[in-house]
Amino acid sequence: MSDNNTSPLNLVIYWHMHQPEYRDLRNGEYHLPWTYLHTIKDYVDMAAHLENNAQAKAVINFAPVLLEQIDDYAQQLDGYLYHGKALRDSLLSALADPVLSLDQEKRVHIIKACLRANKERLIDRFAIFKILTEMAEVALQNSERLRYYSQQFFADMLVWYHLAWMAETVRITDQRIIALMNKGQCFSVRDRHLMIEIIHELISGVIGHYKKLAETGQIELSMTPYAHPIIPLLIDIKSAQQAIPDAELPLADEYPDGWQRSRWHMQKGIETFKHFFGMEPQGCWPSEGSISAETIHLISEMGFKWLASGETVLRNSLQKSDIIVDNCIHQVYQYRDTSASCFFRDDGLSDLIGFKYSDWHADDAVANLIHHLEAISEKCSDKPDAIVSIILDGENAWEYYPQNGYYFLSALYEKLSQHDGIKLTTYSDYLATHKTTKPLSEIVAGSWVFGTLSTWIGDKDKNRAWDMLVDAKKVYDRVINEGRLSGEEYELAKIQLATCESSDWFWWFGEYNSAESVAAFDEQYRLHLSNLYQLLNVEPPEYLANAFSFGSGDPIMGGAMLPGQQL
Repeated sequence: MSDNNTSPLNLVIYWHMHQPEYRDLRNGEYHLPWTYLHTIKDYVDMAAHLENNAQAKAVINFAPVLLEQIDDYAQQLDGYLYHGKALRDSLLSALADPVLSLDQEKRVHIIKACLRANKERLIDRFAIFKILTEMAEVALQNSERLRYYSQQFFADMLVWYHLAWMAETVRITDQRIIALMNKGQCFSVRDRHLMIEIIHELISGVIGHYKKLAETGQIELSMTPYAHPIIPLLIDIKSAQQAIPDAELPLADEYPDGWQRSRWHMQKGIETFKHFFGMEPQGCWPSEGSISAETIHLISEMGFKWLASGETVLRNSLQKSDIIVDNCIHQVYQYRDTSASCFFRDDGLSDLIGFKYSDWHADDAVANLIHHLEAISEKCSDKPDAIVSIILDGENAWEYYPQNGYYFLSALYEKLSQHDGIKLTTYSDYLATHKTTKPLSEIVAGSWVFGTLSTWIGDKDKNRAWDMLVDAKKVYDRVINEGRLSGEEYELAKIQLATCESSDWFWWFGEYNSAESVAAFDEQYRLHLSNLYQLLNVEPPEYLANAFSFGSGDPIMGGAMLPGQQL
């Protein structure tokens, strides 16, 4: 590192935690288990790694709809364990209930659910679980064979699936988990009940761990708009053409009252954040880092001090602003007269963690990352205010790392916090001591994915989904304006509409995703739209009865993650 750079390089590591609404909001039943599985594996581990290294700092973002689901699971488990209530997640219920009701449909459901895991990292790692999954795969080739599989097989399969999804920090330290791992087979009803008790402890405590880390100043907490919508598209569907001028758009010219809905998602997000953390959020990760000029104005209007987005959005905006990019792009920016400071993701460093380092030895990966940071420090040696942002999902990458990224994350925090030339910080801490910003006169709407909005619009299936949403929104507006709903019905309809506006449905539509994933999210989306019509006491349109998107691809990392720049 250059001798003339006396100031250490400011570095923010920013983890975004997000799952969409998997509940049928009419009855609270979960259609997919990913919220509780990622909680017991990833959200628990990510907090524990920071607690294990008090010198480390990070920024953690939570989508408000995820916080609500985590809390709902905690209440469900409390009700099951202490008040005799049923669980509303079919996989969790299968693990918990003493009597396994094993008709043919239930057998197939359990097996398919317990095969949804990374084969190399979560299945083959455990010899007995590997044997069980091999038996399951054989049975699925001819489901008639399943009638000969014992109840003990299904009990062991369920316990092992949840052991595989257990946080590594828990697997290492919790003697109950260690005992179950050592037992390995012939799990009893008591063993399954013990797993439920452990899952309850982990889910019930995880939000509190992050709150405490924030109160001590080790992390900064931020939020996303309530149900994770793409705000630039709500405000202006045509903003997709700023980065891709020839992008095909939906038939609808606009999303009705997009500004009002965007403000609602921001305000509802703030209320939810304060409910769980007891403090005002200072920063915002707009869903998928998607911003536009109007989005920045809105975020500033809502009182946020900072926001973050993707590197290619910055580069496109610099070019449109006629600003020549020098060797050091890693600065804090200010769009015109807005008050929220803008930080931008380093795509190269973030994508190394997301897509490359999972196959490296942990020490080599961290050393390589530090080497890149030292090179950036050299380039920015004349800019003591330089700040680098590493931003990526806090959950999806670790399924592809050995031991859930345990050794990588441990080494990452240890080496970075001890490096004299690197200063781990948070955005609010940085802004408290650095007042200089670089002006931006123009913003090109886009996201952290390729710097465009093409992941959510422009494809025929994605466009069809937007037109279906616009149809539902017009009906919603008409019913509300006519005053046909009671106060309670109106509140339920608002939340249901917000769920339909989530970015996640649009993410998965398209042939390039897998058939299984597209089918699951196509069904979820149509269910949510149908529920909205029912809450409005309007007959749902016939087209909601039929799937409209069909995948046939095999995307990298299952499609749950995408790189910031096209590979």
